[in-house]
Amino acid sequence: MVMSTTNTLEGKEITSYMGVVTGEAILGANIFKDIFAGIRDIVGGRSSSYERELQEARRLAFAEMEEKANRVGANAIVGIDIDYETIGANGSMLMVSVSGTAVQVQ
Repeated sequence: MVMSTTNTLEGKEITSYMGVVTGEAILGANIFKDIFAGIRDIVGGRSSSYERELQEARRLAFAEMEEKANRVGANAIVGIDIDYETIGANGSMLMVSVSGTAVQVQ
């Protein structure tokens, strides 16, 4: 499955538009990750535990979107938009949502 944030694919012709497809993933961050992330906020540096959670959420959201595109007979997704949010009490959950247009290309 070809996936792109652009609305066209160079060297490919879009022959059919199959509709909008989406994928969402929400993952909770546990208290230990929150504590260590808080320490990182104070002393600086990257929070690898949150980065791993975010990468997993993004992977799951893209996999869900790809599955939906496959179900409608698409072989590519164009115009992909990726959004990141924190939700829940005190922003304790990470959400990744992706959307794009499922298409058939030659």
